[in-house]
Amino acid sequence: MNIEIPIWPYVYGSPSGVGKIRTVAEDFIVYENLAFEPSGDGEHVFLQIQKTGENTDYVARQLAKFANVRQRDIGFAGLKDRHAVTTQWFSVWLPGKVEPAWEVFETNAIKVLQSIRHARKLKRGVLSGNRFEVTIRDWRGDHAKICEQLALIKANGIANYYGEQRFGNQGQNVNKALAMFGGDKVKREQRSLYLSATRSYLFNQILGVRVVAANWNKALDGDTFMFDRSQSCFKSQFSDADILQRLEAKTIHPSGVLWGKGDLDVSAEALFIEQGIIETNDNLAEGLVANGVEKGRRALRVNVENLEWQFSDQTSLKLCFTLPAGSYATALLRELVEI
Repeated sequence: MNIEIPIWPYVYGSPSGVGKIRTVAEDFIVYENLAFEPSGDGEHVFLQIQKTGENTDYVARQLAKFANVRQRDIGFAGLKDRHAVTTQWFSVWLPGKVEPAWEVFETNAIKVLQSIRHARKLKRGVLSGNRFEVTIRDWRGDHAKICEQLALIKANGIANYYGEQRFGNQGQNVNKALAMFGGDKVKREQRSLYLSATRSYLFNQILGVRVVAANWNKALDGDTFMFDRSQSCFKSQFSDADILQRLEAKTIHPSGVLWGKGDLDVSAEALFIEQGIIETNDNLAEGLVANGVEKGRRALRVNVENLEWQFSDQTSLKLCFTLPAGSYATALLRELVEI
C-alpha cells in the first residue's frame, strides 16, 4: 500500500494565482519569538543567531563542536527552514566555563546577533510564535480575488493544516512509517519523524473533512475546544451562547485529535468525524498506538496576526504575518498561490 498526500481542501476557494517562493533565501525571512525573556544569569548561554541557507540541526552540531560540549548540551526551540533567512535562539550549557569568542563561530551564512545567560536549557516548543516576511515572485493571477482572500484570512484565520514539508518528498515519511509498522528497522530520530508525520496526516484528514463541511471554525456537538495560543482544552457536549461568542471572537477554536493511545475526548458529531478517519486509516492508527504514542489535540483554526501585504509591482507580492508556534506559513500560502 502506498499513501499519497492529497491536496487538502481549501477554505477560501482555489488559489487566485501562481508564483514562486524562495527564489533566493531572502524571499523567505523568519524571526523566532521566544515565550520568555532570558534572565541574564545562569549556566546556559542563549545565542540569537541569524542563518542563511542552513538548517537548525547543522547549526546545533557546529555549535557543539565549537564550544566543545556534547550535542545534548545544545538547545533550540524549533526547527527552521533551510532555504530561508531565519533568526532563532540556541542555548549552550557552559557550567563554570568561560564563553568562547562567538564572533569566531560566524561564517558568511551564520551570524551571532546577541548572547545572554539564562538558568535553564532552551527546550523545544518554548516559543510564542514566528514572524514571517515572504516575497512571492513571478506572480500571475486575479488581483481582486487575492486581495479579497487576504482580507478574509486577516479577519477569520486559516485552517491549521500541517505543512507539506512535514510529510517528506511525495509523502515518503508516512509511507516509511507504514513500513516501520510492518517491521522495518529505523533509527531513533527517524522513528520520531515518521510517527509525527503519521499523526499529522491523520489530523489533516480530519481537518479536511471539516473544511469541506464548513465547520472547521464552528462548534459541533461533542467538540473539545482549545484556547487560542495555548495547549489547554475543555470539553463541551453542547454549544451554548458563551462558546459561540468566544468562537466568533477567535479566543477559542475547535480541535482535532492527534491520534495515539488514551481516552477519547470528543463525543457525538465530533466523534463521528474523527472515528470515520481513524477507521479508514486503521493501519496508521494502530501503528501509532503500538508504538506508544499518546493522544493529543491541535486547534483546527489558527489566527493570523499582523497580516500585511503589498504589491511592489505587478508580479511581486510581499506578505508579512505572525503565526503561533507549531503553525505553518505554507498553510497560509497554499490558500493564495499555487507554488
